[in-house]
Amino acid sequence: MVNASRASRPTVDHVDDATAPDIATPLITWFRREARDLPWRRPGFPAWGTLVSEIMLQQTQVARVVPRLEAWLTRWPTPADLAASPPADAVRAWDRLGYPRRALALHAAATAIATDHGNVVPRDVDALLALPGIGDYTARAVAVFAYGDRHPVVDVNVRRVLARAVLGQGQPGPAKAKHDLPLMESVLPTDREDAAATNAAVMELGALVCVSRAPACDACPIADRCAWRAAGYPEHDGPRAPRQAKFAGSDRQVRGLIMAELRASDVPVMRSEIEPVWPDAEQRDRALASLLRDGLAVGDDASGYQLPGV
Repeated sequence: MVNASRASRPTVDHVDDATAPDIATPLITWFRREARDLPWRRPGFPAWGTLVSEIMLQQTQVARVVPRLEAWLTRWPTPADLAASPPADAVRAWDRLGYPRRALALHAAATAIATDHGNVVPRDVDALLALPGIGDYTARAVAVFAYGDRHPVVDVNVRRVLARAVLGQGQPGPAKAKHDLPLMESVLPTDREDAAATNAAVMELGALVCVSRAPACDACPIADRCAWRAAGYPEHDGPRAPRQAKFAGSDRQVRGLIMAELRASDVPVMRSEIEPVWPDAEQRDRALASLLRDGLAVGDDASGYQLPGV
């Protein structure tokens, strides 16, 4: 049952317990009717799969993640299976999902789970946070979506929905955990199942309906309770969350091109083979140096460069 007690419509910096509109009830109904059929939402999906999916989904579109996730779990159905493979295999399997440091972090987390937790993904948020490469969002998401525990889970889509529906702002400001988590907590029902559904529903709403540039307010299940709509859609005049830099021409692009060369080779790649991937020598060298610092590449000019743990 959804908790009838709700917080009043807060100001930007304060959530007061009293009379805010209940957004959880209509969102749960909408989500259970309209939610996308995604692997990690299916009954029986393992906690290990939830952890892998959450790391893959960071800054990567769902459509790109689903096939990679399914292939990953077929190859490594448990943390111990991944831990038994060299890190290079994880980086290769990551392919072009982007931000390949996530593959190394996942390999390190799998090793810790296999070694320290009996090959079972821990349930406790603090234990999850103690795993290599696991941050606050991922720890809470696994505890909620894999184990059904009651915690607020906040990502960029959630922050946008809360900014509009609860605070009456067109866009969220920069992320602030001390503000964002209590705000999400204020809309969660007390019932664990309903709380988990609310977390997922707010994310889904932000991903599909309450999008950044052209929100589909006519299709929104909480349009009649949205503070931003009630205020006449005022323009956001406060600080904005920083935008990601363009990919084309960036060091990220150059890193990706170098990584593609390393993934494609079973032997060390010489600098002379890396040079053709990008014409700007200074930027290319900077990208290679950053890969070495991040542990995504090992080697030197004399012996060549390759993925770690080959």
